[in-house]
Amino acid sequence: MPNATGLFGLRPVRHISGAPWNGATIRAYISSLYATALYVGDPILWSPTLTEKDTTGQHPTVNRSAGTAGTVIRGVIVSFEPLLTDLNKNYNAASTERYANICVDPDVIYQIRGDGGGTLTKAVPGQNAVCIAGSGGSTATGFSSFGLDEGTTTAPTTTQNFTLHIIGIAKQEDNALGVNALYEVLLNTCENATGRFLGITAS
Repeated sequence: MPNATGLFGLRPVRHISGAPWNGATIRAYISSLYATALYVGDPILWSPTLTEKDTTGQHPTVNRSAGTAGTVIRGVIVSFEPLLTDLNKNYNAASTERYANICVDPDVIYQIRGDGGGTLTKAVPGQNAVCIAGSGGSTATGFSSFGLDEGTTTAPTTTQNFTLHIIGIAKQEDNALGVNALYEVLLNTCENATGRFLGITAS
């Protein structure tokens, strides 16, 4: 049976130590001057724009990360705080001030769906990969359209500045090595754009 195809961004599942992820997040600010919609599962970085900064200085201000080679991913959006003008809105529309809850632990393993753009082999675990953005997140589910680039633009390899480090394929009944696989990954560029992990080549 082929793998599912629905993208949802990055979803925290556990720590690299094997300990369960307990849901710990930090509160982050989204400025009304940021003209990009954000979704649960989007990779984020700290905003470099002074006018977007939280005027209290108590919270980091976030933008979406492209997740491509040489970019930084500081963390992932896990949820949004309620929007008082629209309590049903489970994503954040462009140019909307709000707070989001972000997982920033560098040792958390995330699950992410492959985008279907390549032929994957058993050499992939241990390699590095990049994110690829879909056509936009879902305003119905609130989930991100980011996936792992399986080769649509940039196939997994050993390049150290790729944003994700592949631990392996998620072990579950409806998932198999192949296109649109469900991967388990670490954030590789959560500290700087050069990467933490040098991918491996198997021969």
